[in-house]
Amino acid sequence: MAFTATELVHNQHFLSAMLQNAHELMAIYSENPRIASIMAAQQRWLMAHAGFSLHLGYPDEPIPGLYASRFIDFAVTHGIASRNTAAAFLKEMLAYKFVQPVQRGSDRRITLLEPTPFTCEYMMRWIHTHLIVLDTLDGGNRMATIASDPEATWRMHPILAKRIIDSDVLRNPGATFNLFNWATSGSVVMDYLISRISSIDFAADKVLIGPLSMKAMQNQVMISKTHLKRLFKRAAEFGSVGWAGAPGKSSFWLSHTFVSEYWNYQAEKYAIIDAVSHAVFNMAESNGERSSVVAMGPASD
Repeated sequence: MAFTATELVHNQHFLSAMLQNAHELMAIYSENPRIASIMAAQQRWLMAHAGFSLHLGYPDEPIPGLYASRFIDFAVTHGIASRNTAAAFLKEMLAYKFVQPVQRGSDRRITLLEPTPFTCEYMMRWIHTHLIVLDTLDGGNRMATIASDPEATWRMHPILAKRIIDSDVLRNPGATFNLFNWATSGSVVMDYLISRISSIDFAADKVLIGPLSMKAMQNQVMISKTHLKRLFKRAAEFGSVGWAGAPGKSSFWLSHTFVSEYWNYQAEKYAIIDAVSHAVFNMAESNGERSSVVAMGPASD
């Protein structure tokens, strides 16, 4: 059975799983900041999933295919971005070779696009990272199933994308989460802060994460000093972050509300991924059984 978001929120092992996820995402960012930056802000994250899923075949869309006008219309229709922002994003993806033109279809006015192998590898790693964490929570065999059926990853993605785009919890997890998640590189800053948590006292209103070097964070997440200071100033005004004593010389804290927003967001995301993985795996299993029955044919008299 797939986990529900409520079950994950109350799972005593989900904190360690959540931290494992944060550390893994930070590792991915360190390896290739440019491609990881696609997932480093909510709007870009949603556009990335939208484009990838249109290429594979977004649920309820008539045919698979990614091209500029379709992507831009999709982003506007689903409230993800303005036409100019969506067009600029796609232009950036082409410039950095995260997507590439493919052979023209029957309509010569349309240039079809596809994710490059490097981009596919990154998206596959993103999905697999979540499946690995889910396996550690219940001793499941999601990754073993993927290993025996690699194409299941790509059957999963369009359904995942739709569930993510349609989720109000993921689109609006909370004021502080939104502050970070919609800022450039803000999601990475947030993952960095969460990755510093060692334990949580649920009776306290603050979670201490130890001393924090703004310069080190600046260098690690490739964010300007001005932008980082502005982000932290706004979060402090929300009562979401602060210093336990002298700034820069004492332990830094995150409000319990802020951590809860992150926690609930992750629980919803993991529950969606788990539900979709179970549905895709079960469908493949059913199709396999059906094919076996057909191959065997009717019993002879």
